[in-house]
Amino acid sequence: MIKATDIIVEGNPLLKEKSKEVPLPLSQEDEKLLLSMIEYIDNSMDEEIAQEYNLTPSVGIAAVQVGMPKRMLVVWAIDEKGNEHLYPMINPQIVSYSDELSYLPMGEACLSVPREAPGYIHRPTRVTVDTYLYEKGALKKVRLRLKNYIAIVFQHEYDHLNGLLFVDRINQANPFLVPENSKPIVFPEEPSNNQQA
Repeated sequence: MIKATDIIVEGNPLLKEKSKEVPLPLSQEDEKLLLSMIEYIDNSMDEEIAQEYNLTPSVGIAAVQVGMPKRMLVVWAIDEKGNEHLYPMINPQIVSYSDELSYLPMGEACLSVPREAPGYIHRPTRVTVDTYLYEKGALKKVRLRLKNYIAIVFQHEYDHLNGLLFVDRINQANPFLVPENSKPIVFPEEPSNNQQA
């Protein structure tokens, strides 16, 4: 089980490295890592377990955040329409993205950045991703079309695979600047800012 103390934080040089491709077929060690990442998000959303183990509620995690610079990530989040999405990904690759941008009005947060970081991060509203998706104990090559909140969560995690943190994308001169082609992601009831990726 991944614990809060297993999460590496800002300042650790691993977070600035580009993660390595995961060899396929998936080794038992890599499958165990991916399953533990899924379990971490699940546990972080369970109030009792999260309190017992001091876990921060999370909607995504990348392997490098637990000290393993491998190109694997998990997105497990509920979109602005109330639909749940679970994407355990191996070797994801963005193949296209929209010119239209979106941002979270409450800003982004990260398990690896345990501090306030005010500002907007403008990301493509839609991304198309080629990836190996882990489902029912097997890998399946798929093309995903992600949009809005789920696209933002995915891109946040994908940045980790390339050695970027969300704070690297904040406009330091004008953190709350909103370009003409960027729109806020609006939830019927705004999610709390304590859900981190």
